[in-house]
Amino acid sequence: MSSSNLMSGARMLLECLSREGVEIIFGYPGGVTLPFYDTLYDNPIRHILVRHEENACFAAEGYARSTGKVGVCCATSGPGATNLVTGLVDAMMDSIPIVALTGQVSTKLIGSDAFQEADTFGITRSCTKHNFLVKSIADLPQIVHEAFYIASTGRPGPVLVDIPKDVFQAQGHYTPVHAIHLPGYKIVTEGHSGQIRRAAQMIWEAKRPFVYAGGGIIAGEASQELRELVEIVDAPTVCTLMGLGALPSEHPNFISMPGMHGSYAANMGMTHADLLIALGVRFDDRVTGRLSAFAPHAKVIHVDIDPAEVGKNRNPDLPIVGDVKKVLPKLNKALRELEPTMAEVNAAERKAWWKQIRAWQQEHPLQPVFSSEEIKPQHLMYAIDQISKGQAIVCSDVGQHQMWAAQLIRFNAPRLWINSGGLGAMGFGLPAAIGAQFACPDKLVFAIVGDGGFQMSIPELATIASYGLPVKIIVMNNGYLGMVRQWQELFYNNRTCAVELDCFPDAELLARAYGFRGRTIDKPSELEEALREAVNEPGPYLLNVKVSPFDNVFPMVPAGGAINEMVLEPPRPVAVPAKR
Repeated sequence: MSSSNLMSGARMLLECLSREGVEIIFGYPGGVTLPFYDTLYDNPIRHILVRHEENACFAAEGYARSTGKVGVCCATSGPGATNLVTGLVDAMMDSIPIVALTGQVSTKLIGSDAFQEADTFGITRSCTKHNFLVKSIADLPQIVHEAFYIASTGRPGPVLVDIPKDVFQAQGHYTPVHAIHLPGYKIVTEGHSGQIRRAAQMIWEAKRPFVYAGGGIIAGEASQELRELVEIVDAPTVCTLMGLGALPSEHPNFISMPGMHGSYAANMGMTHADLLIALGVRFDDRVTGRLSAFAPHAKVIHVDIDPAEVGKNRNPDLPIVGDVKKVLPKLNKALRELEPTMAEVNAAERKAWWKQIRAWQQEHPLQPVFSSEEIKPQHLMYAIDQISKGQAIVCSDVGQHQMWAAQLIRFNAPRLWINSGGLGAMGFGLPAAIGAQFACPDKLVFAIVGDGGFQMSIPELATIASYGLPVKIIVMNNGYLGMVRQWQELFYNNRTCAVELDCFPDAELLARAYGFRGRTIDKPSELEEALREAVNEPGPYLLNVKVSPFDNVFPMVPAGGAINEMVLEPPRPVAVPAKR
């Protein structure tokens, strides 16, 4: 081996990142990562300086969620690494491929309570798909490539690589890694051919089939295959909060999102179906409601790449462990082979099933609410939908605005709806939009945030301004932690406590302080024009929309309720008889 490939650990890391196709890193430097940043100085990989490490991970997620590529973030040891934890948990729960690079104190200092030392390896063990502590420069290339492989294969997720300062500084001979061999890491992708044939038979035999599609369809890039299945069997289809866009919202078979804030038609359809075709879903409690009452009449076909999810919450009648991208084409082929003899078997019952679904849709539709006196939150989401036309990237924070956006904004392609689903991390929306805008510089990107979550991520306005990102920040400002207030009102006798946000910055002055434009509106007549102004602005824009403060998200399934036990509208006041 020649001395020409002798390089530092820091340069070796960058060589590995380049070979993995990394173009951008979201990070924040610190003491022990200085050798890495010194090497990064003249490297073509672009580093984006965020203003908080948590947001580096959220931004990396926005990048990953909008592209399907592995997002990369970087933080220093101790507090830098611990600040990543919320983002790592978020990526873990939503199955997002992230590689997090953290600095660590020198190996000889580990365990000595050195300055800015934390047990990053131990702390992140439970919130990553896998994590590594690099103890020698000789191990570094193999570990880095394994990290990317693990993050992006099977069920995606976050992987952390903790690198001590002396490993960054050490010199070693770099040998390219050409193969990954992980004996304990097995992925089943193809699905059992016999189970797939039985699934096709069950689907044609069903009288009331219902497709339940989730984030696994988007992670597996299987949207086209899902569409083919839905059209072959002409089945009503719901997409979960994580799966919106997997089937275009404009598709005639798309019903809506199901679950706690899903539509009446979606939840009644799942309740009365005789077959659930569950694809890339985990039967999350926000979808199922009271599990014992969920889809009581249905047999279940469950396709998922993660065997741990199959049977975890609902035992399937027919489990298929495999990648939806590979299973669905085989299932579609089997369905077509049976179609000539099976398609008319239950044709009358299926026609009646669709008639019932349409009746439920008409009975309680998801539709915007308008007022001439105040801006309704639903009006805001409707207006955003009209201007985005189902093609913009919408990054949401967490709360009422998230649910209204999911209900009322159309997504006609995958990777347009980006939100913190499993963890529900406030402060997610704005940094995620930063990552998405870097990933898709020519796309219109909205950050729809509440006045609560926005104030958790205000420092990232500096990142947006520094890089001139044309993100359109829409604050749905109701003066409350709205979802918490809603629960207090409905389930705690309206004893509202610690939910009023009585101080909010002047949006125009705040935006101007960072060098871009902003505005506050509170009249319905201003809304459409203000949104057009924001969208037409070539740079970033902050639009603070004051909406009616006490609107609640409906439908709503109360905690512990079955999904067909929906509260469809606000309780009506009881009439008190007049005194005689």
